[in-house]
Amino acid sequence: MSSIAFIGLGNMGGPMAANLVSAGHSVRAFDLSEAACAVAKQAGCTVATSAAEAAGGADIVFSMLPSGAIVEAVYLGDDGLLASLPNTTLVIDSSTIAAESARTVWAAADALGIRMIDAPVSGGVAAATAGTLTFICGGREADIDAARPVLEAMGKNVLRAGDSGAGQVAKICNNMLLAVHMIGTAEALALGDAHGVDPAVLSEIMLASSGRNWSLEVYNPWPGVMENAPASKEYQGGFMVDLMHKDLGLALAAAQAEGASTPMGALARSLYALHRQAGNGRLDFSSIQSMLRES
Repeated sequence: MSSIAFIGLGNMGGPMAANLVSAGHSVRAFDLSEAACAVAKQAGCTVATSAAEAAGGADIVFSMLPSGAIVEAVYLGDDGLLASLPNTTLVIDSSTIAAESARTVWAAADALGIRMIDAPVSGGVAAATAGTLTFICGGREADIDAARPVLEAMGKNVLRAGDSGAGQVAKICNNMLLAVHMIGTAEALALGDAHGVDPAVLSEIMLASSGRNWSLEVYNPWPGVMENAPASKEYQGGFMVDLMHKDLGLALAAAQAEGASTPMGALARSLYALHRQAGNGRLDFSSIQSMLRES
């Protein structure tokens, strides 16, 4: 079993670290949030006082951070982790960031002989807790294979999208589609409700019809339709509006860089921007239902 540094916990990192402990790995965790560290400690992790302390002596450094700027700050420069890691270390970054940032950090690691992959995740808090996440990986095939046993302790799918940065591109494409079908699902449920059709009944009909999608099947946005979905918990937990808005921004920046057309992605970001500006940034992204229901 491996000694793992887990840097950045948040809503998903805590249960992911707990699954690593359950699989027999030794996990030393660090997060700026004392509450997140307390959850990790309760799950059996050792809590470090800094990212450097967490990474010291680790076989694998695993990070899950909120932005590319933070990822670069943690790894690069004289005070960054790469400067002090031995070249036997395997670095796995599961943050969702721009592909350019991922490639910048990978190039610095590669120059030092340190193996690194980008491995953003899909599945949300429920999948993180259940250990059924999908890891969308970019990097050398041999390095992804080396990471596979650890990733499989937290997920059911480990997929290689291509070389460094490709995992990030695939992830933002996925999240752009997720935002689009969540908005479409919420819009359809609001329309049905406005005409007196029970949202639970309408959901059942659409699940048996051509409108079936992940938002309906796993993450219904209408309160009370799906017991364990964030919508039935006042949109608490899950994947925050702030993060969806960030990911849609990454998708649009990637589209602009290549001249790709993403009109639905642009509209989705505009709607999430409005929802966020109304003070809903820390609610689950399925709370877009409330905005469409009100309008």
